[in-house]
Amino acid sequence: MDIQLPIETKDIQKLIPHRYPFLLLDRITSFESMKSLTAIKNVTMSEPHFQGHFPDFPVMPGVLIIEALAQACGTLAILSEGGRNPEEIYFFAGIDNARFKRQVVPGDQLLLKVELMANKRGIGKFKAVATVEGQVAVEAEIMCAKRAVEL
Repeated sequence: MDIQLPIETKDIQKLIPHRYPFLLLDRITSFESMKSLTAIKNVTMSEPHFQGHFPDFPVMPGVLIIEALAQACGTLAILSEGGRNPEEIYFFAGIDNARFKRQVVPGDQLLLKVELMANKRGIGKFKAVATVEGQVAVEAEIMCAKRAVEL
């Protein structure tokens, strides 16, 4: 698989099965096989979760930031394998040491950085950090597991 950076949304959709409104990666800006990936998530007021979280003070739910990081982890694994096997999906398998340090609001750009820490038997463990303008918003250790699926 020939990887040309940046990878835009239409090509991210060829790698991971997520779709709007749950696709949370807008662009991949860097990638080093079996090591690291950096992606961008542009946070906009038009996202559906802001209607209820919170209408008078919109804040991106922390679980969605974690999900964006998990999508970046899965994308790193898929790119490292040379592409996605359509009969396999990387599932979110675990989270450790999650810390929420800054609110994320419409207009922010999340910089998602993930690094592979370990990979054994289809389960990857990643160090994941989401920042806004150089400030850490969320950090965690995330595990993703590759599993066969029937379509």
